[in-house]
Amino acid sequence: MADGVVVVGGGPAGLAAAIELRRRGTGSVTVVEREREPGGIPRHADHLGFGMLDMRRVLSGPRYARRYARLTERAGAELLTQTMVTECGPGLRLRLTSPSGRRELDPAAVVLAAGCRERPRSARLVPGDRPEGVMTTSTLQQLVYLHQRRVGTRAVVIGAEHVSFSAIATLAHGGASVAGLVTELPRHQSLAAFRLGAALRYRTPVWTRAAVTRIDGGDRVEQVVVTDLDSGAERTVPCDLVVFTADWIPDHELAVMAGADLDPGTLGPRVDAGHRTSVPGMFAAGNLVHPAETADICGLSGRHVAGAVADYLEDNPAWPSRVPVRAEPPLRWVAPNLVAGDGRAPLRDRLLVRSGEFLRAPRLEVAQGGPVLWTGRRARLVPGRSAHIPARWMRRVDPDDGPVSVRVAQRRRR
Repeated sequence: MADGVVVVGGGPAGLAAAIELRRRGTGSVTVVEREREPGGIPRHADHLGFGMLDMRRVLSGPRYARRYARLTERAGAELLTQTMVTECGPGLRLRLTSPSGRRELDPAAVVLAAGCRERPRSARLVPGDRPEGVMTTSTLQQLVYLHQRRVGTRAVVIGAEHVSFSAIATLAHGGASVAGLVTELPRHQSLAAFRLGAALRYRTPVWTRAAVTRIDGGDRVEQVVVTDLDSGAERTVPCDLVVFTADWIPDHELAVMAGADLDPGTLGPRVDAGHRTSVPGMFAAGNLVHPAETADICGLSGRHVAGAVADYLEDNPAWPSRVPVRAEPPLRWVAPNLVAGDGRAPLRDRLLVRSGEFLRAPRLEVAQGGPVLWTGRRARLVPGRSAHIPARWMRRVDPDDGPVSVRVAQRRRR
């Protein structure tokens, strides 16, 4: 059997997994990161709020990323930066490409922790010209915080989730005002305090039930057309910057290359409570399997998957058969989305569930065929924000029966 573990992705999930694997004495651990420095998105999210759950302290994004990198090095894991995994062949054989050349690894286990990204303009099919000044939040943060660039003077932000309101502060730091946030939903998806702060400090309106239907400009963005989705009325908003936020998609290319089953809701690899994919020896963690949770949750996810990897390396058990868990509309996804019969509990003994609609005090239900395994109410469901359901029902799943469904049994629209 091959030796060692390769962790693909040097963000919070990947680094936390490497640290915990080394702590458990699992042998060599190699972290492969495509960026110049490890740490993931927090490297260029220069605000407080990181580390509360996984590090028990409040840090800025860059300090949080640097701390994870230092802990990984101290743990004895090998960090390969500016390195891409370009091939994942049979038996988990990996081909790596970096400025120093190509290299092959034959690990005993692989942890995919590549995270997720925001869909760019091209994936959202927004028509119009192709000028400069159109970007995602990640690009915006890198330009402003890592390269100290002025990105524009007046922006339109597409989206109204947590990260959308964070983009307002980033734009202000970079010297730009925000004409407005645009969302197709009937209300914003963030916390009331975020919305109030944006209104009072930055005087930023939120245009609901609206969409940017055209981007105009020559060398640079000059204006966008915002269409009211209910009336069809259009208005032109002058701006020189358009920022696409949220609407996350996992970086699942390696999972697809390896032949792992994808979940139709998350679009990431299907995983059980131990973060095992459908490919023996391959695990997945972080925002690759639940796009997109906070960095703290990703760090905890990496720590959690390390336990399952360590058990696999020590005992080399047969890869288990699993029962799929499906989210029924208006729910969009549930994670983890496979149930194995080994009794392993998911992270924090709970599952994450995401809705596509605003729902007030819905009663959720978990059922396998006819029998109801669990039912309970959540205070509310908000698109783009996860709710939790307990995992104790997983012990009652019949491995010989059909898939498990998570559904809304009773609802009131909010």
